[in-house]
Amino acid sequence: MNEIPKTRIVRCPTCGGDSIFAPGNQWRPFCSERCRQIDLGAWASESYAVAAPPPTGDDLDDPSGLPH
Repeated sequence: MNEIPKTRIVRCPTCGGDSIFAPGNQWRPFCSERCRQIDLGAWASESYAVAAPPPTGDDLDDPSGLPH
């Protein structure tokens, strides 16, 4: 009854190659340290910013940004 867990292979978010999704892969979900660093650099340079409409006058008056 001792089942060996199957190795889960996922797509690396950076290069699209195979990546082992297991505690033994210190860069998971990435396939390598290089892909992990590329992704971190993209976050740091704000390449993953989400487009949003420009703020309106109401948005500029309320610094909290919360709806009324």
